[in-house]
Amino acid sequence: MNQIELSVPYDNGYEPDDYMMQEDEWDRDLLLDPAWEKQQRKTFTAWCNSHLRKAGTQIENIEEDFRNGLKLMLLLEVISGERLPKPDRGKMRFHKIANVNKALDFITSKGVKLVSIGAEEIVDGNVKMTLGMIWTIILRFAIQDISVEETSAKEGLLLWCQRKTAPYRNVNIQNFHDDPLGNLNLAFDIAEKHLDIPKMLDAEDILNTPKPDERAIMTYVSCFYHAFAGAEQAETAANRICKVLGVNQENEKLMVDYERLASELLEWIIRTIPWLENRVPEKTMLEMQRKLEDFRDYRRMHKPPKVQEKCQLEISFNTLQTKLRISNRPAFMPSEGKMVSDIASAWQGLEQAEKGYEEWLLTEIRRLERLDHLAEKFRQKATNHETWAAGKEEMLTRKDYESASLMEVRALLRKHEAFESDLSAHQDRVEQIAAIAQELNELDYHDVASVNQRCQSICDLWDQLGTLTQKRREALERTEKLLETVEQLFLEYAKRSAPFNNWMEGAMEDLQDMFIVHTIEEVQTLIAAHEQFKATLPEADAERQAILGIQQEVLKIFQNYGIRGDLTNPYSTITTEEIAIKWDKVKKLVPQRDSLLQEELARQHANERLRRQFAAQAHLIGPWIQARMEEIGRCSMAMGGTLEDQMTQLKQYEHVIVSYKPNIDRLEGDHQLIQESLIFDNKHTNYTMEHIRVGWELLLTTIARTINEIETQILTRDAKGISQEQMNEFRSSFNHFDRKKNGAMDSDDFRACLISMGYDLGEVEFARIMMLVDPNTSGIVSFQSFIDFMTRETADTDTAEQVIASFRILAADKPYILADELRRELPPDQAEYCISRMPPYTGPGALPGALDYTAFSTALYGESDL
Repeated sequence: MNQIELSVPYDNGYEPDDYMMQEDEWDRDLLLDPAWEKQQRKTFTAWCNSHLRKAGTQIENIEEDFRNGLKLMLLLEVISGERLPKPDRGKMRFHKIANVNKALDFITSKGVKLVSIGAEEIVDGNVKMTLGMIWTIILRFAIQDISVEETSAKEGLLLWCQRKTAPYRNVNIQNFHDDPLGNLNLAFDIAEKHLDIPKMLDAEDILNTPKPDERAIMTYVSCFYHAFAGAEQAETAANRICKVLGVNQENEKLMVDYERLASELLEWIIRTIPWLENRVPEKTMLEMQRKLEDFRDYRRMHKPPKVQEKCQLEISFNTLQTKLRISNRPAFMPSEGKMVSDIASAWQGLEQAEKGYEEWLLTEIRRLERLDHLAEKFRQKATNHETWAAGKEEMLTRKDYESASLMEVRALLRKHEAFESDLSAHQDRVEQIAAIAQELNELDYHDVASVNQRCQSICDLWDQLGTLTQKRREALERTEKLLETVEQLFLEYAKRSAPFNNWMEGAMEDLQDMFIVHTIEEVQTLIAAHEQFKATLPEADAERQAILGIQQEVLKIFQNYGIRGDLTNPYSTITTEEIAIKWDKVKKLVPQRDSLLQEELARQHANERLRRQFAAQAHLIGPWIQARMEEIGRCSMAMGGTLEDQMTQLKQYEHVIVSYKPNIDRLEGDHQLIQESLIFDNKHTNYTMEHIRVGWELLLTTIARTINEIETQILTRDAKGISQEQMNEFRSSFNHFDRKKNGAMDSDDFRACLISMGYDLGEVEFARIMMLVDPNTSGIVSFQSFIDFMTRETADTDTAEQVIASFRILAADKPYILADELRRELPPDQAEYCISRMPPYTGPGALPGALDYTAFSTALYGESDL
């Protein structure tokens, strides 16, 4: 700081040329011009009061009120903003001299060399010395720093006045003591009212003096200079705040939009997952197929728009984070549960539920198909058995043998033996019925109650028939001792016809039996078994003819021996007509069974064609998706061209991918045909429709995310003024130290990269840089984080300290600001934005309604928890 030498008393004949060179070597023996003394007393007193009133005090007599040094020290503290040593509170002369010396020492410490000004003159109330000292203070703290185009303080102040009045006619300022001949009182009143400049002189003080005191005029004019300079600073500060607030408002809107979109997507996922997790089975095949159709509608119509929304949400989040980094704002942290990772986790849960739901649907349909088959089989066998068992209990409880002849008793005995044979043959059928009922219970058949009731009735009747059969045999054997005639032919007929009848009934059941197959081999196995059955028909026909021959032989006996009586076989209920009818039915069922098996064989061949068709398309689509993923990866890491070239290439890839969508749709159509045909496996390919869907959705997400990354790099490059060569250099450095070639560097690789670029890294500095590029402490540095760090090192961005300094200018150096000051300096919308968000100021000296702009500014940049 330049040393300014001052001597007293005032020289009333100074010239402007040596004004700042020696600052008027005052002569104690000369007297100050009375008019100038009056002007200086008045001006200096007003100037001092304009500062002392900030501390709640003022002076009336300049040479008297500064004598004890207290208000003089207070004045210096107000205008310098610094604390002076603690003053002496005593009223003795030496106390006053000590206080004045503290003030003079402070002035000297600011680079001002005081010549011939001593504390005793001030304490004694020497007017000339006191005015000289005050002029020294004014010169140092109000005029010395004024400089226009590297001129001295006086010349700069004069040049500033000339420039400010240049647009006005008849105004020509050449010095600070000529009479302006204008409405000075009006000008002084306006300055006091609107610029907060106290009225230091009256117009008469200037008009009635041939040559007004230059120091008084300069003191007055310097107040105007500082007032207008403060206004310009306020305008600059307001513009900076408007810019900062505009960026912040735009970012807040993007944050609100992200929160809304994330909430809507999460709500949809939360609504959908319970539906997919609802595994309550339906009772019928039709109802389960309706569930499967609803699931297909969800896949085709409801899910695809949500996939697009999820991708757009990730793009919006990345764009917002990039804008925040460019504007030097803290990263955006969504509400709890709405991070991109939270949405990805929820989406993964949705897809897992979706996959489980589809598998459950297909499994349940297979279960219901088998249940329907078993239930129908149970009904057929139960009906046949009930038909056979009808009347058997009544027959076994008859007492007909008591009044029968010997022949009749023997006939009854033989008939009973035939019935026992028939009963034994039906044992397997009853066991089959019970086994089917047990399986229906294990598979949770919906009408299992009626099945159990019917099965129980059959079993109870079977036990009863067994008991009655044993009792009747015992009765007939007792009677047999009395009866000796046996009709061997009838007995032989009964013994041979019963098994043959059972064989025919079993054959009819087998020929009408339902079957479930899933492969050509299974159908061919059934056809082979059917051919084996047909091979046994000649032998069965021979047995039939033999049985019919027995009946013919009985007829011949009756005819040859003239026997009269009933030709009905007493030992068997099976007639030749019944055998003929059943045999004819067996012969009709054989070709029908042939037709059904051939139809099933044709259906399985059609299913095989569907399997091969799906496999052929899947083997084309799967590798195509993988190839496109590799092309996108190579393009994102390429360095040969500009970012715009990469964007063009990626857009072309995106067009090719979108154009490929019909192939996916055709494969979906084939998959739907396979499911409708109830095909559950495909040995021709390892690809499933789920694999293709996941790969396709990953491809769409990857191309969109890669395009967004390139757009983000372009936005960063343009916002930070980075050339293409710099971007290529950054990419080259990143690729060189990306040793794993996975698009990211670990902390050791990143440290090596920084050292190669000339950074002198200590542990503390490297930890600070890692917090910037890896705020989530994942241990890796992405290319986008690397670009942000490299551009942030040289970017000229706003800081919290700059914004605080701007607010301090608007607040006239107060540590707080009022709502009226914000509305006066800022546009209405941004003024209200600040008022609504600034916390109340709670520091010392706060006025009602005072706002804390420091806390507000640090919160804008994430440096506090406001």
